[in-house]
Amino acid sequence: MFRFGAVAALTLLALGATALAVLAGPWWWLPAAPLLALAAVGCWDLLQRKHSVLRNYPVLGHLRFLLEALRPELQQYFIERNFDGRPYDRDVRSIVYQRAKGTDAEEPFGTERDVYADGYESLVHSMAPVAAPDEPPKVRIGGPDCTRPYDMALLNVSAMSFGSLSANAILALNKGAALGGFAHDTGEGGLSEHHLRHGGDLVWEIGTGYFGCRTSDGGFDRSEFAGKAAHDAVKCVSLKLSQGAKPGIGGVLPGGKVNAEIARVRDVPQGETVISPPYHRVFSTPRELVRFIAELRGLAGGKPTGFKLCVGSRLQFLAVCKAMLAEGVTPDFIIVDGAEGGTGAAPLEFADHIGTPLTEGLLTVHNALVGTGLRDRVRIGASGKVATGADIVKRLLQGADYTNAARAMMFAVGCIQAQRCHTNTCPVGVTTQDARRARALDVEDKSLRVERFQRSTVAGAQQIMASMGVRFPAELRPHMLRRRVGPHEVRSYAELYDWLAPEQLLAEPPEAWATDWAAADPDRFTV
Repeated sequence: MFRFGAVAALTLLALGATALAVLAGPWWWLPAAPLLALAAVGCWDLLQRKHSVLRNYPVLGHLRFLLEALRPELQQYFIERNFDGRPYDRDVRSIVYQRAKGTDAEEPFGTERDVYADGYESLVHSMAPVAAPDEPPKVRIGGPDCTRPYDMALLNVSAMSFGSLSANAILALNKGAALGGFAHDTGEGGLSEHHLRHGGDLVWEIGTGYFGCRTSDGGFDRSEFAGKAAHDAVKCVSLKLSQGAKPGIGGVLPGGKVNAEIARVRDVPQGETVISPPYHRVFSTPRELVRFIAELRGLAGGKPTGFKLCVGSRLQFLAVCKAMLAEGVTPDFIIVDGAEGGTGAAPLEFADHIGTPLTEGLLTVHNALVGTGLRDRVRIGASGKVATGADIVKRLLQGADYTNAARAMMFAVGCIQAQRCHTNTCPVGVTTQDARRARALDVEDKSLRVERFQRSTVAGAQQIMASMGVRFPAELRPHMLRRRVGPHEVRSYAELYDWLAPEQLLAEPPEAWATDWAAADPDRFTV
């Protein structure tokens, strides 16, 4: 019935256009053009076989696709409340923007959050607060086998590759790091001229694709790695095992983003989609992993070397700890990436259902290292939705020594959470290789914003700690963070989680850890 009505309507449109053409004389096409266009679109909709909606609702059905395209913007700007947006709500985005711009990051009239909701967390303030230190604290990265230790800031730029990010975004982040004296993780996409131009301190990340130190067949090129790791700007080397938003699979850089420059930086063919394998080719057991860390540190001239992972199996991480003990080798740092971390592109199933959230991941790594007596040799970094001073303090309480931020740093350089990172059409020039779009990002202005955001956020963390009666991160304790677990019950992190004593796993493992500890094998990644 509707199809018959649609045909009749289109026929009337065409007749109307013909009548207008007769009346308009030689300029018939001007008034008739819109009607003719609608009639043509309607006829095409009726004849095409791809979209059922358009076949049944010609012309009108296009409104559905238009509204669907506008839905994210309508949701973000007109529907969602200040505190319930995802992945980052408006309150968090606003505080990042305000700190980056140097304006007041303050809120009138009180919190909008439900402080009686299950899961609400609060930090315990003191009746005797102290003055915050004048200088932000640094964390010494470098174990007993490291000859060139590095002092890491409390908040740094997390791993984001050139290719995923535009050249201007990388330049702004690195110059901001240079201005603020904090570190900039390169991501697994290799060392580019944009990472090196402004002299910011770099953590060079090596992923499964070995980009920037890659043989022609995709293996690890030791000679090329050693040459680049010797650069003065490279302060640390990080081996990426897995990423929070997509653990267990490799990264993907669409061929449309692989221009000549990116191909040169990554040692890959131009214009072809780059897929990182899900596993490393140079090791396959915990013991081989530990030995490779030692080899990388030697090739890097004794610079701090560690690895990044999203925790999956506690059993497998304990196997790595056993390998450290057996080989007498430890990484200088471990970066724990939470499952809530971000990425340019990942399958929805992985982002939603794979990997351990940062809180549990941190507690696993921290307790495993404490329980094996290795914690004093290894520093722990935390990455995954770190954007405010409160986020930093919470992660320090949960076992981290320092934090990294990716998406918050993107906000600082202008990201508006359009979530088009994988399309090469980023509207603000952050995640694109389109030169016209990328030129919108002004490096000089945005580098200052990056520096201001980092400085203000660390100062915010120091202010929070001072209100808790704490001057330095080492004084933080688990009982200082509390979570509501029911309508009438609030418990501290000291009560909610088990905290191992030094070398407890070596002496008498607690019941909750005993089975995994016994099964952990330094020569096999047991499932």
